[in-house]
Amino acid sequence: MTPRLFTTAEVDALIPKLAELMGTALERHGQAQALAEAIRAAKERIRISGGAAVDQRDWRARAERLDGLTIEVRAALEEIATLGGSVKDLELGLVDFPGLVPGAGDDAVNLCWKLGETAVRFWHGFDEGYAQRKPLP
Repeated sequence: MTPRLFTTAEVDALIPKLAELMGTALERHGQAQALAEAIRAAKERIRISGGAAVDQRDWRARAERLDGLTIEVRAALEEIATLGGSVKDLELGLVDFPGLVPGAGDDAVNLCWKLGETAVRFWHGFDEGYAQRKPLP
């Protein structure tokens, strides 16, 4: 099945929703990283102290919160995929959409959007990445 090809106008129309979803994903991802680091540091303190007593309810609650944050990140990324985008770098907020560049021939390319941009301004080939982004004509 051939992927849908987006116009820049179609991607631009999705940007408010993309920004919301990517913002949520980044926020939850940051929270999950901080919580995972806190859990790792606590485990290390327990190991160094020779296995101090642990509040099992607290550990369970932390683990459940970490699972919940992970689920929220995945849900946001899945919704972006449902819109037709492919998240290329969560921490940079990069999303590609297959499309055509006006005046660049008939070859499909990736229309490349980054969180914070108000419109799609760049593209790159399917075999290229962020570093090879080119301005749209």
